[in-house]
Formats: sequence, C-alpha cells, structure tokens
Amino acid sequence: MMTSTSSRSSGLAYVSLFAALVAVFGLIPKIDLPLGVPITLQTLGVMLAGCMLGPKKALQALLLFLAAVAVGLPLLSGGRGGLGVFVAPSSGYLIGFPIGALATGLLMAYLPVNSPRRAAISAFFASAVGGVLAIHVCGVIGLVTLANLSWTQAFWGTLVFVPGDLIKCVLCAIVVHSVARGLPDWRFGGRAFQ
Repeated sequence: MMTSTSSRSSGLAYVSLFAALVAVFGLIPKIDLPLGVPITLQTLGVMLAGCMLGPKKALQALLLFLAAVAVGLPLLSGGRGGLGVFVAPSSGYLIGFPIGALATGLLMAYLPVNSPRRAAISAFFASAVGGVLAIHVCGVIGLVTLANLSWTQAFWGTLVFVPGDLIKCVLCAIVVHSVARGLPDWRFGGRAFQ
C-alpha cells in the first residue's frame, strides 16, 4: 500500500511525465494552415493525459505544460514559446488544452474500463468529446476573438482539423487498449490517483 507521500510523489511524476509527453509531441514538425493554426500531435498528448491520469492530474499536466510555454520554452510545434503565442490566432486551442484534458479525464473516470476493449472504446469517446470538441470550441472562440473571423468562418475553418483529430482519438484508444492489457491494475480516468 502506498503512503500519502509516495502517492503524491507518484502523482507529481505522472503530471511531469505527461507535460513532457505533450512537449515531445511538439518536436514533430507542424503543418501550417491558412488560418494560422498548425496541425500538430500535441492534442494526442492532451487526450492521453485525460484518459490515463484522470481530470485532476491531466489538468495539472497541461497547466504545467502551458506555464513552461509561457516562460519562453519552445515547446509548441515549430519551436514556439513565450507569451506571444497566447495572443496568436491559435491561442484558443492552447487554452483549450487543459480544458480538453479535464473534460477527457472527467468522462474517462465515469465510463466503463473493466476490459481492454471497453477501456479503448471509452478512451475513444472521452477523447472525441474532451480532446476534440472541447478544444475546438475554445479554438473557435479564439479565432473569432483574435483573428476577427466570423463564427461561421471559424466553425468551418476548424472542421479541417476534425478528421486528423479523430485519427488521434483512435491512436489514444489503441494506447489505452495496450496499457489495459499490459497493466490490468491501471485505473483509467485517474481512479488510482484520486
């Protein structure tokens, strides 16, 4: 049985690990689109954090990641960082990262995970709602506010990302399935860490 101190240390390690994972996904070259919003793998890290850690730890991991970006570390795709990225057209998506991780974790905490197959299906659904819908809502608000697009333009513009994001949901489900098979005691949605 874990003591409170070792449990906290373990939780801190997971938070740091997933913040680093999102940063590593930023090393993969981005694909720029005309809206000023790049296609990256970093949203996959958001989905994985929510599914694997649960709402509280996933939120902490993404807030840690954004804090590192804010102090100037070039952790976003294309080597971007600093406060300027929070006023760029893509900043709504960035602000959506912790919100998406929280939403993914909340859903995953309540969905069935009693078999690898169910865990994978739950991960896909939680990722689609938290990692796609929540982030895109924030992204659309950012595009309207900072890029001066109309709501219609921003909505149609963000749809270009959805097919790729659904592929990321599938990848997240595959990872969760693999973890569920290899570590049957893992409690998805943060059940083991709360």
